[in-house]
Amino acid sequence: MPVLEERSEFAIKWISLCESHIQEGIRDPIKAYEYMNKFYVQEGNKRVSVLKYFGAVSIVGQVIRLIPQRTEEKENKIYFEFLDFYELSEINYIWFTKEKSFAKLQRLVGKMPDERWTTEDRLKFSSILSRFTALYDTDDLGELTIGDAFLSFIELYGYEEVYNMPTSSLKRLIKNRQEQLEAFASNQPLQLRMNPTEEKTNLLKLLLPGTKSTLRVAFIHEKSSETSAWTYSHELGRMHLDDTFAEQIETFAYNNATPDNIDVLLQDAIAQGNDIIFTTSPPLLLPSIKAAIDHPNVKILNCSLNASHQYIRTYYARMYEAKFLMGAIAGAVSESNDLGYIADYPIYGMVANINAFALGAKMINPRAKVHLKWSTLKDSHPIDEFEEEGISCILGQDMIIPGQASRYFGLFKMQEEHITNLAIPVWHWGKFYEKMIDTILNGSWKNDESKTATGAVNYWWGMSSDVIEIICSQHLPLGTNRLVELLKETICKGEFTPFRGVLYSQTGIVQKDESAVLSPEEIITMDWLAENVVGHIPKPDELVDHAKPVILSQGIGTTTSKE
Repeated sequence: MPVLEERSEFAIKWISLCESHIQEGIRDPIKAYEYMNKFYVQEGNKRVSVLKYFGAVSIVGQVIRLIPQRTEEKENKIYFEFLDFYELSEINYIWFTKEKSFAKLQRLVGKMPDERWTTEDRLKFSSILSRFTALYDTDDLGELTIGDAFLSFIELYGYEEVYNMPTSSLKRLIKNRQEQLEAFASNQPLQLRMNPTEEKTNLLKLLLPGTKSTLRVAFIHEKSSETSAWTYSHELGRMHLDDTFAEQIETFAYNNATPDNIDVLLQDAIAQGNDIIFTTSPPLLLPSIKAAIDHPNVKILNCSLNASHQYIRTYYARMYEAKFLMGAIAGAVSESNDLGYIADYPIYGMVANINAFALGAKMINPRAKVHLKWSTLKDSHPIDEFEEEGISCILGQDMIIPGQASRYFGLFKMQEEHITNLAIPVWHWGKFYEKMIDTILNGSWKNDESKTATGAVNYWWGMSSDVIEIICSQHLPLGTNRLVELLKETICKGEFTPFRGVLYSQTGIVQKDESAVLSPEEIITMDWLAENVVGHIPKPDELVDHAKPVILSQGIGTTTSKE
């Protein structure tokens, strides 16, 4: 409404325009500038005022976009991410307070990174967002936007599921979960715990009189020990707990979790009275978060990196330390400058493993080149490709699947029909779970909670904690064995890290200070390949279908060009 008197010239024009809108509607577009997703009206202020008075949500306009220079400021980065998103979607009525949210939205609505939206896509999105906005109480958002809350909601409950949800169910879900949703959306910086506490705990002393005499711990696996080396390694860890704690702990295993049954498995594990639940792969993260929100008294941990939500803890191990040693061994024993590396999923932590191996090899042999192959690429046959290229010294998968005889694991050399295994990196999940139980029960868990307002914690332990190590073959020369032991000792003491000093990627310098060290966060989110790596980080559409759930939850979301 105009602030001037009713008989003023401006007010008379406003009233006339109002009557015209009622009779004919306002059709002429306004003229405006857009800067940083805010609109500044150059011509048509009264039209905007009248339409706002009648509750219109938009107005037709001719807009000139003023694009700022790129800076390192957060708002500037978010704006340029918006420009990329707008180019694909032509949607400008949603905004976020965190970087990479527009790319996440593109993914959550089921679009590939470079896929354009259709008119039907835009209408569907507008419908879902409008329903959500109408039902959401925005008074408590604080510094968040409705876009932040919406993004977290569809991440937890699914875009298509929300679209098909009756309004009554959607209203009830939003009402019951709004506080937790805003905490989930806040996504505060992750607190990394690099080493466990060394205090041992007597479980029997911690169990209250009159309560059950054992601690119940459940493990939920995406696959089974018979079909997955990853699951097999975690099952060895579970059995280590059984042996270590004897009658003080009961453990239970659930296999073959899928998107269709994971919620049921989690609910069953909770209903069976388990105090602690470990979900052992990244695709189980979001269902684990939902279960943790509903059952705050059960401690649920997911094996993944870079997830910062207060309702769940995550854990992983610094495998890049062992991969650096494997690279040093490869550089020492290979007669050729060309080495092979077989990776599986382009997820958080994987690129650090690749680069650490490349840096280890280059430290011993400055001319070493690491040829990178991805086992999850469509029509990928890494071993055959290496044979054709004449590359014989290769780092393959960390473990073999029980019952599937193979020598293509760890660091090995192919010589005609003979395979020689040289060394293998080992995930000691048993040691990890033993120390984690101590962390939970000796009070360190609550101490971590008090140190951060969000409770968002990732346990990222390494060789110094005995959760990662390498086993060397008798085929290694004595001098190489001594070198490995020396490097391992310096890493464990914190005297050396692979990512110290000047670092070069395929495209240029990453770190030019000789005394600088990459932070843990920079190592986790690494999205570049070292200069002596021949290969690239694949896009999601290059991967086989079974890899996509892993990429959706933990993919680094960045590609580099092929060398």
